[in-house]
Amino acid sequence: MEEFTHTSAPVRAAYSYCEAVTGTQARNFAYGIRLLPADKRQAMSALYAFSRRVDDIGDGLLGEAVKRDRLEGTRELLGRIRDGAVDEDDTDPVAVALADAAHRFPIPLDALDELIDGVLMDVRGETYETWDDLKVYCRCVAGAIGRLSLGVFGTLPGARGGERASEYADTLGLALQLTNILRDVREDASSGRTYLPTDDLAKFGCTDGFQRAIPPSGADFTGLVHFEVRRARGLFAEGYRLLPMLDRRSGACVAAMAGIYRRLLDRIERDPMAVLRGRVSLPGREKAYVAVRGLSGLDARHISRKAVRRRVR
Repeated sequence: MEEFTHTSAPVRAAYSYCEAVTGTQARNFAYGIRLLPADKRQAMSALYAFSRRVDDIGDGLLGEAVKRDRLEGTRELLGRIRDGAVDEDDTDPVAVALADAAHRFPIPLDALDELIDGVLMDVRGETYETWDDLKVYCRCVAGAIGRLSLGVFGTLPGARGGERASEYADTLGLALQLTNILRDVREDASSGRTYLPTDDLAKFGCTDGFQRAIPPSGADFTGLVHFEVRRARGLFAEGYRLLPMLDRRSGACVAAMAGIYRRLLDRIERDPMAVLRGRVSLPGREKAYVAVRGLSGLDARHISRKAVRRRVR
């Protein structure tokens, strides 16, 4: 693995810790960021490790009050990082790594505040009446990650449409999150969570019993899934406009991560009922194949051709 030669041993150790967290807990994410140069890869690992800490608080077995307190404690830590009050002697490796990454890259740390806000929505057990309501949540927990990542990637000088790069990164985050929601229908239902908009559930007769991930008799669950897949595909098509604005390796990272989720979406579309039987996933060899396609630029060119055909139609 490439190493920094200009950082101290404590900072290198902090990054190593974050990379270990990423490698063991974020298989899809890790496949993408391994395509990046060392400084960007480690900054992305620091972002993931902090985000994972926030998610783990929200998903834990603690009571609501304790979760709120811990999330606000994490927000205070973020404030210290933002204010430059964390140095290499801090005992929290995630804070050390994120502080160093924020010093090296123009990372919009306020987006991590949005992530905390999104997890607080989970803690409160919020549900969503419409897609517009759900978009607010998705922008907090996923669109924010897209914008944070863009801070690490940067855009090519003079990139056409570069002023919209943050918007495209946000939209790509929404596409990934909606794919996650479809993939995790059963797991979320077992935890008492329903993310799909109430209006959409009602439209396909899936409201009653959905908390148990058992569509009622006569429900058009397949129609519901296909409806949400089409929505996710539209978000992917819009978000992929970001790719030409990135350098080759950053673009490859984005194409790989998004490509994995697009293939998950393909599987879900082919067999909608699979999400009720368990978590849909890709084998490691297929993820590696997607990563290679991303590095070669094949996925980006394929998506661009599809976008052109869509506009022509």
